[in-house]
Amino acid sequence: MLVLGIESSCDETGVALVELTDVTQTEVPKTSQWPTLLAQALHSQIALHSPYGGVVPELASRDHIQRVVPLAQAVMTQAKKRFSEIEAIAFTKGPGLAGALLVGGGVACALGASLDIPVIGIHHLEGHLLSPFLSKNPPSFPFVALLVSGGHTQLMRVQSVGEYQLLGESIDDAAGEAFDKSAKLLGIDYPGGRELSELAQTGNPQAYPFPRPLLHSKDLNFSFAGLKTSVLTQCKKLGAQLNSERANLAASTQAAIVEVLVKKSLKALDQTGLSTLVIAGGVGANKALRESLNKACRVVGASVYYPEIEFCTDNGAMIAMAGAMRIQAKRELPTKNYSFEVNPRWPLDQINL
Repeated sequence: MLVLGIESSCDETGVALVELTDVTQTEVPKTSQWPTLLAQALHSQIALHSPYGGVVPELASRDHIQRVVPLAQAVMTQAKKRFSEIEAIAFTKGPGLAGALLVGGGVACALGASLDIPVIGIHHLEGHLLSPFLSKNPPSFPFVALLVSGGHTQLMRVQSVGEYQLLGESIDDAAGEAFDKSAKLLGIDYPGGRELSELAQTGNPQAYPFPRPLLHSKDLNFSFAGLKTSVLTQCKKLGAQLNSERANLAASTQAAIVEVLVKKSLKALDQTGLSTLVIAGGVGANKALRESLNKACRVVGASVYYPEIEFCTDNGAMIAMAGAMRIQAKRELPTKNYSFEVNPRWPLDQINL
C-alpha cells in the first residue's frame, strides 16, 4: 500500500511516499514490517522569511501553493511510481498556520478525490513523535518521548500508535523559542537557533550562570521565558563588549536549555518506569543535547533514539509515516470523505483516536 504524505504547517513544504507492506496484521509489527520510505522532497522557506526576521503567514501560504504540486511530482518520479498507484494520502491537519494548513489539506483532498482514494488528516506533532520509525534502528513501544519542535516542548508517554499521555509541557516559551529568541538578542539572523548552537561550540558553557527554570520542580513542565529575560539582561550589561562575548553567551544559553531537557527527560523515565526515550523535533538535532542525553541515559541504563537529522525538521516523510502507521495499527479507518477542516491549535493529548 502506497501512502503519500503532505506537510505544510509552517515554513517547509514537504512531500513523501511510503510503502506499507502489510495492512492485515493484528499484532505490533516487527522492525522489518514498519512502513518504508520510498522518496521525499522538501522545500524550506528560510530565504523567503529571513528579511522579515520571522515567518510571515501570508507569504508562507502563497509559497506552499507554488511548491506542493511540483514536489509531489518530483517524489513520484524519484520513487518510479504513478499517481494512480497511491492508495491513501495523509496531510498535516494541525497545529500550525491556518492558511498554510489549508493549502496542504486542499491539495490532499483534491488529489484524493481525483484518484478516488482515502485522505487522512494527521497531527503535526504525531508526525514528529513517530519520525524515529523512519530510521534503520527504530524504537519499540512503549517509550517516553521528548517533543522539542518549534513552539512545542512536551514529554509524552507513548504506549502505541495513537495512545499518548501528556506528562509535561512548556508553560510559556518552548525550548525552540528560547534558542531562536536568545539568538536574536545576540544579533544572529532568523532562524537563529541552529546558528546559536554552532556558535556555542566555540564558547564556554559555564561563562554565565543562566537560570534553569523549573529544574527542581516536582512536575515535568518546562519554562524558558525567564532564561530569555536573563540573556537580555546580560546582553545589556555587556554593552560594547557583547560582540566579543557572543560565543560564551551562546554556549551558556545552550547549556541551560540542554540541562533542563535532559534532567526532565530522566525524571519522566523514572516516574513512568520505562527505559526507552525518544527525542523528536527540530531541537532534537542539537549536537550538545544528543551528547548529554546519550551520556545520561548510559548512566541510568536507558536507551535513547533520535530521528535522522533530515527528519528532525518539518518534513513530508513523517506525515506519510504517521498516516501509514495509523492505518497499520487500525487507528485510522480510511474513508473517502473529501470535505476537510484544519486545526491550527490542536493539543496532541486530545487527538481523535
